[in-house]
Parts: sequence; C-alpha cells; structure tokens
Amino acid sequence: MKYVVIIFLIVIIGSLTSALMYLVKDKGDSNRTIKALTLRIALSMTLFLMLMGGYYFGILPSEKL
Repeated sequence: MKYVVIIFLIVIIGSLTSALMYLVKDKGDSNRTIKALTLRIALSMTLFLMLMGGYYFGILPSEKL
C-alpha cells in the first residue's frame, strides 16, 4: 500500500507540473490546463478514498502514540 500511495503522489505532482507547463505554453488559449487540473483533483480524491477505505478495512493499521 505504501508504494501505491507513493506512485499516486508522483502522478499527482506530474499532473500539476503538466498543468503549469500548459498554462505557460498555451497562454490561456486551450483547455489542456483545465483537463490536467481536473485529473489532479480526481487522483487526489481517489487517493483519499483509498486511504480511508484502507484504514476502515484494516489494510492500514492505526498507530497509537
């Protein structure tokens, strides 16, 4: 599960970087920035739901201090 989270975070950062590059390159003339940011939001929500489900089903242990 740790590797899945790391991969998701890398893809999210990649999507954010591509949105920045589209914003700079296209100067607001296309919808590629919006699509990249929408993908980032979808990936972030998916990761959050996976973490919540993993905690609920016991895949991710709860650590007590």
